[in-house]
Amino acid sequence: MKPVKEKILVVDDDPDIRSILQDRLESLGYHVISAPDGQEALVKIAREEPDLVFLDLQMPQMSGLQVLKNLNDHPDLPVIVITAFGSIENAVEAMRQGAFDFITKPFAPDHLDIVTRKALERRALVQENRYLQGEVNASYPDILGESPTLKEAIETARKVAKTTTTILLLGESGTGKEVFARAIHRWSQRAKKPFVVVNCVALRDELCESELFGHEKGAFTGAHQLKRGKLEVANGGTVFLDEIGDIKPELQAKLLRVLQEREFERVGGTQRIHVDIRVIAATNRDLLKAVRENQFREDLFFRLNVVSISLPPLRERREDIPTLVHYFIERFSGSTRKETMKISARALELLAGYHWPGNVRELANMIERAVVLAKGDEIRPDDLLLQAAPHTGEDSYWGKSYHEAIRSFQRDVIQHALQKSGGNQAKAAESLLLQRTYLARLIKKLGIKEP
Repeated sequence: MKPVKEKILVVDDDPDIRSILQDRLESLGYHVISAPDGQEALVKIAREEPDLVFLDLQMPQMSGLQVLKNLNDHPDLPVIVITAFGSIENAVEAMRQGAFDFITKPFAPDHLDIVTRKALERRALVQENRYLQGEVNASYPDILGESPTLKEAIETARKVAKTTTTILLLGESGTGKEVFARAIHRWSQRAKKPFVVVNCVALRDELCESELFGHEKGAFTGAHQLKRGKLEVANGGTVFLDEIGDIKPELQAKLLRVLQEREFERVGGTQRIHVDIRVIAATNRDLLKAVRENQFREDLFFRLNVVSISLPPLRERREDIPTLVHYFIERFSGSTRKETMKISARALELLAGYHWPGNVRELANMIERAVVLAKGDEIRPDDLLLQAAPHTGEDSYWGKSYHEAIRSFQRDVIQHALQKSGGNQAKAAESLLLQRTYLARLIKKLGIKEP
């Protein structure tokens, strides 16, 4: 995919000036459009949504200053005014009206390049900061639940939030590691600064390295201007490294340096960038095992594992399920513009007994689907589609002996795999990492009826 070019609008009643500017800006890699007067400029700004405007001040019918006064609906749009050498006072007035900078005729090519790049960088920075501030101020739910294991994790998180210590969140997929990370950020002194999420799985792409560290102009094909990476954007705030166990080996050394020195270089650069960031990492992998198998650096593991917090799976805090269910019902009823739905006692009982391999994320998805598709104003068992689930309230592990519970669990897991494979034992065995013949023996031993 070709990189998207920034779009620049050139507004001048002199066709020669428009042509000179267009040729120069296009040679720098920008997409250029033009307008001969202020009225057409306003039309093109509304229709084309340019990233930058070069605006002549001296135009008939509508002056550049009049155009500026009509740009209140475009606060993020930088405007560089064009003025004659002897009319600097007009340029100063234009900057009072909101212009970013000015250039004088005739144009110095190097100066034009610098002014253009600075204006686009400023625009990107303003939009970036607005987005990040929105992320911080958005309404994220508190951590819901009163189970002892969850309370213990919350207590540890609240204590460590007051420090700058690096935190490692451990737990199965869907247990709410990002929710915990955001809560720690809110409880910290960095709450008003950016909270930046880095998906380490995505960093396997070569170009994604620039997402983390940023890049200098010309660092690679398509790098038309300097870009600040997520680590730099997060300066003063918190970086959440999600799925840290999947980061590629060549990035592990660079990340170790960030943790040790709080500095790095942009891709293609040599200047050291110093940042003040709090790092929270999360993984559902066994990092010690990955260290033993030489898939994860031992020194990086110890740098991350200063304080670790293990998040319990949902099946180990079943007492929290009703609270979570009612929260998700209210949330999704609101987002679908429905009256807040109810849930039948039997449906809630089934949810409380389910094994929840996908944890809280799976519960949220199931409730959202039920809210959307339920026929009445109450969620009933038929709305939950639990018939293919590995565990229901009628066959709970609770109250059974150890060996009985193990057999029930084996039966549930195998039945679920068979359901997903459409009854194909070979596919079910593959998904369970079992030999086909061994799975057949288990099916017979446990008395499992194939779907």
